[in-house]
Amino acid sequence: MKPAVVLLSGGLDSATVLAIAKAEGFTPAALTFRYGQRHAVEIKAAARVAAAMGISDHRIADIDLRVFGGSALTSDIAVPKGGLDEAIPAGIPVTYVPARNTIMLSFALAFAEVLGATDIFVGVNAVDYSGYPDCRPDYIKAFEAMANLATKAAVEGQRLTIHTPLIDLSKAEIIRRGLALGVDYTITSTCYDPEPDGRACGRCDSCRLRLKGFAEAGLSDPAPYL
Repeated sequence: MKPAVVLLSGGLDSATVLAIAKAEGFTPAALTFRYGQRHAVEIKAAARVAAAMGISDHRIADIDLRVFGGSALTSDIAVPKGGLDEAIPAGIPVTYVPARNTIMLSFALAFAEVLGATDIFVGVNAVDYSGYPDCRPDYIKAFEAMANLATKAAVEGQRLTIHTPLIDLSKAEIIRRGLALGVDYTITSTCYDPEPDGRACGRCDSCRLRLKGFAEAGLSDPAPYL
């Protein structure tokens, strides 16, 4: 079984990607970030997901993106809320964290090189998502090209592949795929502005996309909500 690094936030998408990596025959090492996010309860969710899936190597990297702010997730900017029947506004929302995926993929790249892994899995999605620029296929393709110019392993012939198995799926399709692989979505946390006890707000963009996905899949979301 080949080693792989999986970015694991503790949310619905990353839990599904972890299950996919295992199903495809990889031995995943999970990488989670404590980056000053207001929804830090997701770190505990990531630990629950890793334990439930039998991941023996789960690392938590500390970086403090509050130094820069500029996002509702890393500063005092309010998280936008809306009703379930309201459309999510077009454009890049204030929950976008500047350069977050570039920073996290760079850490994953370093981790993969140390492990001798040539595969990184990330749960970006370009269908049911909030409009983040670093979730697009062109971005992933460009980062992969950069990674294969930037590392000792690639220069010596071990080319890196970034896997994005969810990028073209709707949220309902992601949920169905995860359930087929035995993912327990009860233990995941997706909310941008959860209560201290972990209950989701149900009104942020992330909650609304998640709830919409379960509804379109004909299911009820098992996660706790206010």
